[in-house]
Amino acid sequence: MAGDTPLWEVFIRPRNGLAHKHVGSLHAADEVLALQAARDVYTRRGEGTSIWVVPSEAITASDPNAAEEMFDPAADKVYRHPSFYDIPDDVGHM
Repeated sequence: MAGDTPLWEVFIRPRNGLAHKHVGSLHAADEVLALQAARDVYTRRGEGTSIWVVPSEAITASDPNAAEEMFDPAADKVYRHPSFYDIPDDVGHM
């Protein structure tokens, strides 16, 4: 039966100001049922303020075996790292 229904990836934002995090997957016939199932399964204790459900087939991922060639070019651009900036203490969740 699960093979007949689409697989959805579930992302939860624990509270405002934080990023959504992948928490798991589930099968559901459509996006409305996926949202309802995600709410029931992944936020039973009120740990979320926002839910995203994305069809698994819509996600394109990089190949872990190609990580060196994919991410190595960023190492020579140190100016992209936030270590050069002073972040005020009153800025939360940075």
